[in-house]
Amino acid sequence: MADKSASNPTPPAHTDEVKVSFPEEHVLLLTMNRPKHLNAMWHTMEDGLGLLLNWFEEEPSLWVAIITGEGQVFCAGADLRAWGAQQGSVDQQARYASTFNGFGSLSRRSSSKPIIAAVNGGAFGGAVEMIFNCDLVIASENAVFALPEVKRGVIAAQGVIPRIKAAVGHQLASEMLLLGRTVSAAEAYQRFGFVNLVVPREQLLPTAVQWARQITQNSPDAVQSTKRGLVEAAKHGNVEQATLAHVWSPESRRSYRGENMIEGLKAFQEKRKPVWRNPAKL
Repeated sequence: MADKSASNPTPPAHTDEVKVSFPEEHVLLLTMNRPKHLNAMWHTMEDGLGLLLNWFEEEPSLWVAIITGEGQVFCAGADLRAWGAQQGSVDQQARYASTFNGFGSLSRRSSSKPIIAAVNGGAFGGAVEMIFNCDLVIASENAVFALPEVKRGVIAAQGVIPRIKAAVGHQLASEMLLLGRTVSAAEAYQRFGFVNLVVPREQLLPTAVQWARQITQNSPDAVQSTKRGLVEAAKHGNVEQATLAHVWSPESRRSYRGENMIEGLKAFQEKRKPVWRNPAKL
C-alpha cells in the first residue's frame, strides 16, 4: 500500500503536444497529442517528452509511467516531411550517435522506473523503437506494429535492433526489420511475444492503469532496484557481471539502506499491508 499523504506533483511547463495526467497515486500518464498528424514525432513533441520523462525520473513521488497516443494511432513514427527537410543540412549519423535518450526521448533511455506502453493503434518505425524499451506492453485489438524503415531507404537505428533480436530472436526480428512487414497485435502477442496483453480498445487505459496500480502496491525501492537489474542484464555479457553491476547500483544501495525494506519485513511479521514511502533521491 502506498502512502497517500502527498498530492500529485506539478509538472514543468511543456508543449500541448504531450498531455499529462495522474490516473492513480504515483502514476504518470503521458499522451502523445498530435492526432491530426497521427502523433508523428517531431522536435517539439520529442522535446516535450524528454522534459517530462526527465522530470518523472527525478520526482520521488512518481513511481510508474504510462505512455499512449491520442486518437486512433499510437505514433506514426518520425514526421517524414520534417525529417526530409533536414536532409543535407544535418549529419544524421552524428545526430543518432549523440541522441542520448533516443527516439521520442525513450528508445535509448536507461530508466530505473517502470514504463508501460498502452498501444492504442498503429505503431510505426520509431514508435516501435520506443515500445521495445518499455517494460510492459499492452495493446488494443486494433493495434499494429511495423518497422518499415527499409521501405523508405532509412534505418531503424535508435536501439530497436539489439532489443528486438534479444526479445524475439534473429529470424523473427528479421521479418520485421528486413521485410518491413506489419504485425498485428494478436501476432505480436502470440508469435513474437513482445506484447504482454491484448485487450479491447475501451479496456486499454483502464488495464494499463490497473497494472500500474499493481506495481505501486510493491516497494518502489525494490521495484526500481529490480528494474535496474533488468537494465544491467541487457548491458553485460554474463550473469556475474550483470549481478555485480546490479548489486552495487545506486538503486540497490538505496534499497538496502532505506526505510521500505524495514517496513516490508516489519509488515510481514505483523501480518499487515506495508505502507511504502517515496524513495530517496539518488
